[in-house]
Amino acid sequence: MPHTPASPALARFRVLDLTRVRAGPTCVKQLADFGADVIKIELPPSVEVDTMSGPRHGFDMQNLHRNKRSMTLNLKVSEGREIFMQLVARADVVVENFRPDVKDRLGIGYAALKRVNPRIVLASISGFGQDGPYAGRPGFDQIAQGMGGLMAVTGEPGRGPMRAGTAVADLAAGIYAACGVLTALLEREVSGEGQWVQSNLLQAQIGLMDFQAARFLVTGDVPRQAGNDHPHSMPTSAYRTKDGYLNVGASGQVIFRRFCEAIGKREWADRPEFADEAARSANRAQLNAEIGRILASKTTAEWSAILNEAGVPSGPIYSMDQVFTDPQVQHLGAAAAVKHSTLGEIRIVNQVVKLSRTPAAVVQATPEIGEHTDELLAELGFTAEDLAGLRERRVI
Repeated sequence: MPHTPASPALARFRVLDLTRVRAGPTCVKQLADFGADVIKIELPPSVEVDTMSGPRHGFDMQNLHRNKRSMTLNLKVSEGREIFMQLVARADVVVENFRPDVKDRLGIGYAALKRVNPRIVLASISGFGQDGPYAGRPGFDQIAQGMGGLMAVTGEPGRGPMRAGTAVADLAAGIYAACGVLTALLEREVSGEGQWVQSNLLQAQIGLMDFQAARFLVTGDVPRQAGNDHPHSMPTSAYRTKDGYLNVGASGQVIFRRFCEAIGKREWADRPEFADEAARSANRAQLNAEIGRILASKTTAEWSAILNEAGVPSGPIYSMDQVFTDPQVQHLGAAAAVKHSTLGEIRIVNQVVKLSRTPAAVVQATPEIGEHTDELLAELGFTAEDLAGLRERRVI
């Protein structure tokens, strides 16, 4: 089956996808959803079964590898690498998340790819960077969360470090890499040359620390755990209501006054202990206790309506099933339906970025392993007899 672009936006680009697990596939997903011809290259099952990416028909594979074609190719043998270089000659981008030394040992590092195709963009995603004292270490999301400072500021004070509930370092490294790839492709239009794009989980996690990292770098102040409270803009926290929990963001003088009026406590705005953000932050325990007593009198939905009407940011704290029944989430189309040959119609997470004229789409479910091997090699001139020989030699 020929490539069916998910969007015309990136349909002119071909991407060779060597990624596994999450960070790399997250990068490639951005490109595939906007129409790039992504060729997922996988080891033949006769050589090695990929257990790191999860079951083929599992939710992770279906979510991360849609809108692609799949071929098998054994890069551990010279014949497989020769075929890969033929593909590189016709490609625009290669994305990989091997350990840094693997691509060079295979002979497919940036210098080798550039000799074949000077316009190629190589995106490499690693745990700790392509060089340096930790370059050879295996990198996983939770390790980066810890080393990047997230776990030290997440959770309640005095209860030890806490990981985030999703793979934020993996996802950020992938998204940063996708941004880098697109930047390199734009620059190539001027220079005519490709380049090597690099991202890593550790630095991506540090980048996500944003104001917390800047707080230390600029002032020397080391951020600590604050639970659901904002580190310094109060009252911004989660509060128990009559039937659940509510997030409230009433920081700043104007919004705090609105909040006080909306909950029937206008006088709070003039109390010395709540007079400004510094005072409210210093007296957060007292403030939270008083807010909690009031918010417990109504349901989450009632308070959310009252506060939003008053111009005070607030919203319910959902479980995942509640997320996808919310009317705004449904309006945004956050879940995308796709038909899979074995699983039938399933829903996966839709592309987040919206373009007005060339929007992304989910047009194809994750392919079966090697589903498009024959058609892709036929494009390179391989015959049926050639393909039979390659299979016999376990090259594909």
